[in-house]
Amino acid sequence: MLFNSIDFAIFLPVVFFLYWTLFKKNLKAQNIFIVFASYLFYGWWDWRFLALIIFSTLLDFTIGNFLKNENRVLRRKLLLSVSVIINLGFLAFFKYYNFFVESFVDAYTFLGSTINVSSLNIILPVGISFYTFQTLSYTIDVYRKELEPTKDLIAFSAFVCFFPQLVAGPIERATNLLPQISNKRSFNQNQIIDGLKLMLWGFFKKLVIADSLSPIVNDIFNNSSTYSSTTLIIGAVFFAFQIYGDFSGYSDIAIGTSKLFGVELMSNFKFPYFSRNIGEFWRRWHISLSTWFRDYLYIPLGGSRGTKFKNIRNVFIIFIVSGFWHGANWTFIVWGIIHALLFLPSFIFNNNRKFTNEINLLNSFKEFIINSLRIFQTFVFVTIGWVFFRSESISQAFLYLKRMFFDFSSSLYVHPSGYRMVDYYLILISFIVFEYFIRNNERNPFYFKNKFLRFFLYVVMVFAIILFYDDGVDRSFIYFQF
Repeated sequence: MLFNSIDFAIFLPVVFFLYWTLFKKNLKAQNIFIVFASYLFYGWWDWRFLALIIFSTLLDFTIGNFLKNENRVLRRKLLLSVSVIINLGFLAFFKYYNFFVESFVDAYTFLGSTINVSSLNIILPVGISFYTFQTLSYTIDVYRKELEPTKDLIAFSAFVCFFPQLVAGPIERATNLLPQISNKRSFNQNQIIDGLKLMLWGFFKKLVIADSLSPIVNDIFNNSSTYSSTTLIIGAVFFAFQIYGDFSGYSDIAIGTSKLFGVELMSNFKFPYFSRNIGEFWRRWHISLSTWFRDYLYIPLGGSRGTKFKNIRNVFIIFIVSGFWHGANWTFIVWGIIHALLFLPSFIFNNNRKFTNEINLLNSFKEFIINSLRIFQTFVFVTIGWVFFRSESISQAFLYLKRMFFDFSSSLYVHPSGYRMVDYYLILISFIVFEYFIRNNERNPFYFKNKFLRFFLYVVMVFAIILFYDDGVDRSFIYFQF
């Protein structure tokens, strides 16, 4: 079930009403209802995938409780290994089986041999990368004795399948979400109003920004061999804002929806295109994933301890695995390598955390110029990386970049449906001004004391969403494929 669908527009009010009326006084009944609603939400795509998420839930719930009663180191490691191997095994099969088979066949062909290995017609379960990492973090935290395992299967099931963030995150930690599921939640009008505001902003980013740019991006990338440099630059920049509007829009809707049910999720985006270097970008972009890799892969590998060679190795492992997590294509691996190379200079010279303070562009004119140049440079590097992320193959990405940098013909791009391109430029400029110069809180997009200004913005947002809602555009979220 898509957030931006008529089905969800009916589903959410019904679930919200029943949650706070029939099940308000009984926490157990409330959690059972959440599990039922979440399975309905997830099964809307394909009910067969429910078996997979239920199996993962039972597996990690059971292993967590075994770990509680087991003090022998070898057996604890064995229990953890079972969880990791089975969870990642499912993920590898559904997401990467055909990739490994095709790569294996290509390698044999390159060496002058032939081998017949058939690929399978495997349907990727929606959200498997997200809930797999969420359940794994629970088992690992229990293994490390950083978390007491729960004996409440219903609460744990609700933690795994909580529908607002089930499909594309944020990837929650049990230390944050499970206590909120396990304890009584009260109706809080201010929290609900804040949730609705955040949902409105998320829908605006998805429907007005991301979905309106989608046809242009698809047209330019699908026909990149026929377009000039200026058009390809437009395509790359538009995709940068499309994927940001799409994914951060989803996260805002998810966080806002959770607030309606008395649950606070972690922030997943903090104005990433306002970053002054790549290190800062990754502290602001898909925060739940980058911190997951930091805590469960980078630090166990040794992190920044040890020799410089090992430190650099760890950086490359993190970025390559992060790229591979996004999809079964060499383009994502190259995308990860690009970010590793961009991150490396600041890491080697120990200034990757140079920019930890919040940006205030209005402090002084000199600071405004310096920060603007840093932000522009970072955005250019990130946008070049997005070309690989969006392309179907590495060769297509290199061809795209080659034409983008060296084809200097001056032809003007025309929208595939004939709309004025100037309207899209104005929308993006207005979005950037609001997002980065006016708005200062990723959790509250309408933080203005003037009630008239707030009401005016609400009206503009709603009108824009209605105006830009287009049944002819693929409304699914980009990160659903990961």
